[in-house]
Amino acid sequence: MTGEDIAAAVAASAPDADEAETAAIVAAVRTHLAEQAAAVAADEESGSEGTDDRGSRRWQYAGRIEGLQHRTVRVPDGAPDDDWAASGRTERF
Repeated sequence: MTGEDIAAAVAASAPDADEAETAAIVAAVRTHLAEQAAAVAADEESGSEGTDDRGSRRWQYAGRIEGLQHRTVRVPDGAPDDDWAASGRTERF
C-alpha cells in the first residue's frame, strides 16, 4: 500500500480532516505497516512461522466468545486446542 493509497483511504474515512491531520494519520499508518512488516520478517528469520502460541490462541478464543456471546470468560489452561472441540464447550467457560 503506497502513501497515496493511504491518503486516499484517510480522505474517504475522515473527510473533515485538514492537510496536517491527514499527513499525521498517513505517517502513523505507514509506521504501523512498516513495524508489522519488520515483525513478520523477524518471525520468518527466526523460523517461528507456522508455530502457534497456545497462550495467544486462548486470548483469541476468549475474545471471540466476548464478541459473539457478549460475555467475558477465562479460558482454562486445559481447554481443547482443536477448534471444533472447543466450540462445543463455550458454555462451560
